Amino acid sequence: MNTSLVRCLGLTLLLPLALHAQTVPAPKEFYFDEDTTTARPIVAIAGDDEATLERLMGMMERGRRDADRAVAQLAHVAMRTGRTEVGQALYLRAFEDIPPRNARRQSLHWNYGWDLARTGDTEGALPHWLAAGFDRLVDPEWLPPTLALALWRLDRRDEALAWYAAAVRTWPSRWRDPGDFSALLPDWREDERKTLGEVHAAWLENPPAWP
Repeated sequence: MNTSLVRCLGLTLLLPLALHAQTVPAPKEFYFDEDTTTARPIVAIAGDDEATLERLMGMMERGRRDADRAVAQLAHVAMRTGRTEVGQALYLRAFEDIPPRNARRQSLHWNYGWDLARTGDTEGALPHWLAAGFDRLVDPEWLPPTLALALWRLDRRDEALAWYAAAVRTWPSRWRDPGDFSALLPDWREDERKTLGEVHAAWLENPPAWP
């Protein structure tokens, strides 16, 4: 990441999210909606080489209408390459650039959640996934396995099993065999699929009743 990016962000202004034990609503019976506008990477310009990063920084600095997409892409690159504080500052900037009721905020929350989770901050990721998945007109199919992963890693095992059960109720043929996880969750990392496999094993031993 170009050092000028760090200077322009003013990292001393970075305010961490106030985190506490998040209340997670009980799952609904089914989650059929694909919700592909939320559950996808935010890309303003394809690529992550130095030239692309410079173009993205130019978009951010000029404050173009779609600058939030450039900022979000830069945030992802920063966090993926270990510059966590820079990435957090960029995500904060992206949220400031998007109006409160704009649908792009859900995708930003979804992406930030994954980037936080992959730094080991599952507790920080959870409120972003909740913000991306609730209070909307859709019941996204990504939500049950994602919350099952997060809650299991936070040692909230009963809640994790309830959310995994929602995935199975929705698509019984998809979630009964961990051998299918690589195809179902191609963008997940191996350790994430392994964790979901642990949830599956616990679910198989004692499936929770519905409702």
